[in-house]
Amino acid sequence: MATVDSSAPIAERPPRMSANPVKRVADDLAAEWRGRGSYPPGPSDFSFARTKQMARDPLPLLLGAYEEFGPIFSMRLLHTRVIFMLGPEANNFVTVGHPENFHWRESSFGDLIPLLGDGLLTIDDDYHDRARAIMLPAFHREQVEASTAAMTAEAGAALADLRPDTVVDVYAWMRRLAMRIAMRALLGLDPDDGGKGAVAAENFEEALGFFGIDFALRLLRGPGSPWRRLMAARAVLDQIVFTEIARRRGAPDSGRRDILSLLVEARGEAGERFTDTEIRDQVMTLMFAGHDTSTSTVTFALYELAHHPDVLERLCEEQDRVLGGEAPTIDQLERELPYLDMVVDEVLRLYPPAWIGPRRAVRDFEFGGYSVPRGAYVNYVSWASHRIPEVFPEPEAFVPERFTRERKAALPRGAYVPFGGGQRVCIGKRFGQLEVKLVTTMFLQRLRADALPGRTMTVRQMPTLSPRGGLQMRLRPRG
Repeated sequence: MATVDSSAPIAERPPRMSANPVKRVADDLAAEWRGRGSYPPGPSDFSFARTKQMARDPLPLLLGAYEEFGPIFSMRLLHTRVIFMLGPEANNFVTVGHPENFHWRESSFGDLIPLLGDGLLTIDDDYHDRARAIMLPAFHREQVEASTAAMTAEAGAALADLRPDTVVDVYAWMRRLAMRIAMRALLGLDPDDGGKGAVAAENFEEALGFFGIDFALRLLRGPGSPWRRLMAARAVLDQIVFTEIARRRGAPDSGRRDILSLLVEARGEAGERFTDTEIRDQVMTLMFAGHDTSTSTVTFALYELAHHPDVLERLCEEQDRVLGGEAPTIDQLERELPYLDMVVDEVLRLYPPAWIGPRRAVRDFEFGGYSVPRGAYVNYVSWASHRIPEVFPEPEAFVPERFTRERKAALPRGAYVPFGGGQRVCIGKRFGQLEVKLVTTMFLQRLRADALPGRTMTVRQMPTLSPRGGLQMRLRPRG
């Protein structure tokens, strides 16, 4: 492996998290014992059926509990009680009003540390704030605009491979495209380079697969286990990324605009810079956060457009009028296609990829008339909050018009949170939105995707929302 530099981290690094599942369970039980008597109402008995439903089909469970108990409740899942907070006021409390009450690292986000390390999703407090401040310039307008060239080129090549009158798994197609975009825009690697880009993509997919399997299988640690495959994939990724970091430190090139290169050159206000390990962790986190989310959002957009031809017709009318068949520019995507914005907002309401915001309370607090003890797991759930009928009438309906500028501005604070909120709102939000809008637009300029008769789509939650088993659709040329 390439040598990792030994310069000091930008702040005191967070404590290491144990990967031992037995210790994690023991710590959870101890935390619940300390907070006994302080949990909000909800089912506290052990129920394998409830735990399984939460893993497979959580919306009825969560929305039913919301109706029964209100915006804060608890339920036992596996061995421990978990608190859920739903609705605009709850979302705003967690993300904007009182983020100091929570840590991300000690929540289920800690499960991601074996792959992501200490990236933005798994760090807190001063260490997080300093890292984010150093990273922000890499996501300024001019940097994101440079990435759109890679998005456009890769989307054009991927679309050229699609043939009308064929059945295609659009989820798998978009997943390959999103990975190629990530290789170029985030890591600055050629996805066709069999020695680096292609190998990195293959091993990143292998590593991500660990988080999509049943929780019980993730506890296994023996030879041939999913855990061992995750560690092997991580080792390959580390070799590639650390080698690239060393190469770019040794031969700086101000013309490179990929995120990895920008983080190598990034400096804080006092001149501090990331160590190699910190760069590696942040890049892996951005890969994780950006790859799956863009894939799912484009896929769900094509699914909903296939079932709502009136929306599709209006979207394509706007597209033809503004673009005239040309690939969109960043200005057009951000300012001149308002109905496209509404469609994407409605897709993200129904299918927010980061569907749950796991936290762990670091101090006692009160909300909704109930006490929450320090050490409790606390989750806000955008997927459920976005389907509360008093906030979004006819919540199951696909209605982009609910996101006109005026109606969106009139929503209560915290009502719509597909990217989180507050100081920890997704740093790659703009990058991801541009990718989704650009790929969707270029696809519709050439093709239509029709639902297959008799097929139904179900949604899986791990690690992000996606169609279970992919999404087969029939392609046809644009009429």
